[in-house]
Amino acid sequence: MAQYQDIDAMDQLGEHIKLRRPNEVVGTSVSFGELTVTATASGVLDLIDFLRSDSSCRFSTLVDITAVDHPSRQQRFDVVWHFLSMYQNHRIRVKVAIREDEMLPTLTGIHPCANWFEREIFDMFGILFTGHPDMRRILTDYGFSGHPLRKDFPTTGYVEVRYDEAEKRVIYEPVRLTQEYRQFDFLSPWEGVQYALPGDEKGAAK
Repeated sequence: MAQYQDIDAMDQLGEHIKLRRPNEVVGTSVSFGELTVTATASGVLDLIDFLRSDSSCRFSTLVDITAVDHPSRQQRFDVVWHFLSMYQNHRIRVKVAIREDEMLPTLTGIHPCANWFEREIFDMFGILFTGHPDMRRILTDYGFSGHPLRKDFPTTGYVEVRYDEAEKRVIYEPVRLTQEYRQFDFLSPWEGVQYALPGDEKGAAK
């Protein structure tokens, strides 16, 4: 099991970042042994550049970018970046809340590996990154409708795909589910079993 980072060190690092970048940092907190820095959307690019270059931080490795959908909030999405400092043996989480109609600057100029991460977030959540060199879907197919990781995306999707042998191409059609697949009794598959299972005789003997 990975050991949590030193909490005091994380608190001190959070205070250092707030002191050095007061216009870009909304707040800091430590949870699960990692420091979370909440930033402004307009200042997140400068903040991440600082986190990479500052001698007390040196978060040179972008590990992941993800997002969280909160449909009931005015700022619907949280976009979250995870960084690692192999020099200081620290991890940090940077978080920004944005509205559905807001865009964020791309990190590809600082961390080239952000390219595919940002494309995935656009594909799954519909969040756009300005200045991205190739802002198009990466997981879903061409012509796909909607963004699957939004909370209001239907679990069945909007279309189903099949290969038409006669036309020698992929066909997109509206989803059509027969009514029998919409009936759920929520029973365990073991409920109502009429036959004996191996070992049942031990319970009956008591």
